[in-house]
Amino acid sequence: MRIVLPLKQHVGNLCKPIVKVGEEVKKGQLVALPDGLGANIHSSVYGKVVEIKDDSIVIEAFENQPEEYVKIKETDNYLEAIKEAGIVGAGGAGFPTHIKLKADLKGGYIIVNSAECEPILNHNIRFVEENPETILRGIKYVMEITNASKGYIAIKPKHKKAIISMGKVCKEEENIEVKFLPDMYPAGDERVIIRELLGVELQPGQLPIEANAVVLNVETIKNIVLAIEERRPVITKDLTVGGRVKDRPEGKVFLDVPLGMPVKYFIDKCGGYVEPYGEIVLGGPFTGKHGEEDSPVTKTTGGVLVSLPFPKETRKVGVIACECGAQEARLEEIAKGMGAEIVASTKCKRMVEVNGRYRCDKPGVCPGQAEKVLYLKKHGAQVIITGTCED
Repeated sequence: MRIVLPLKQHVGNLCKPIVKVGEEVKKGQLVALPDGLGANIHSSVYGKVVEIKDDSIVIEAFENQPEEYVKIKETDNYLEAIKEAGIVGAGGAGFPTHIKLKADLKGGYIIVNSAECEPILNHNIRFVEENPETILRGIKYVMEITNASKGYIAIKPKHKKAIISMGKVCKEEENIEVKFLPDMYPAGDERVIIRELLGVELQPGQLPIEANAVVLNVETIKNIVLAIEERRPVITKDLTVGGRVKDRPEGKVFLDVPLGMPVKYFIDKCGGYVEPYGEIVLGGPFTGKHGEEDSPVTKTTGGVLVSLPFPKETRKVGVIACECGAQEARLEEIAKGMGAEIVASTKCKRMVEVNGRYRCDKPGVCPGQAEKVLYLKKHGAQVIITGTCED
């Protein structure tokens, strides 16, 4: 099998390969270094480099794949271990974690985002249910790194098993506890978490550090523990596969899958497609993007969802973009998939421009859109496609 490792699996620039075509590599071996903002990339398999493209390294995996891996260098510095391991945010845009943790949070908070915000996705909750001790150790490491005084695990009340598991391991902890999030989308948005847990209303563009807090995804915490305790680089990903697949359409969890594997492999592991089917969505239903069968699993891939075929739409379409959900490019892609003519586009009235990017001024509180609907109607729209928040 061919493994494709994109050279940009994080916020920032493309990484620079440090291997050559024809070179044999080992699992865990460093194969690319960041060029500016970024994170180390390691081989997820034993194999041979067969191609180096502008944006990826292609490795032909050997049939024999030992469990052993090349460990990151020994260090007593937790932050250095996190950097060496190439850890990035596993549940969002992929911001390099070693940079995020260069903070002094005296009196502040470390918050583990266990919202599992997008529908169908459930690999984070599964990990919390089965490995609460790992989450606890990870919080302690990060609290030590940042001097944080409190650690919170943010979970929706409906995830009872995860709450019980975490509650048991935290019951003797004075400064670490489970906190509840509202059962809505996007409860996993950092600003929603800060608002609900700390009572601080961050403005669009502000980061949790403004509230003396750092928010980390469950799998990011897991990777921190693996880097510190086992010197393991990021070479695997947890993901959920669901939708129009034969086995567990409501979502089947795969833990520790090698980075770079084609998503079709996991669709086949779920029994293949249910006919008829439409596109492959990488991520969750709200914010996922279009994928192909050969799209590789990356450090930020959370879901592989197979959709229904697009319905045909002959009426004229208007688009309302939402920062919490799908924005213009994705909504227009969906409209075109339906064969629709787009006559006008606009943005949710909560979206405000901050440093050239539109952001929601109050995520999770969806407003009425009467004026936007009237605007689109005036421009000839007969139907509307929109992203939205709140389940």
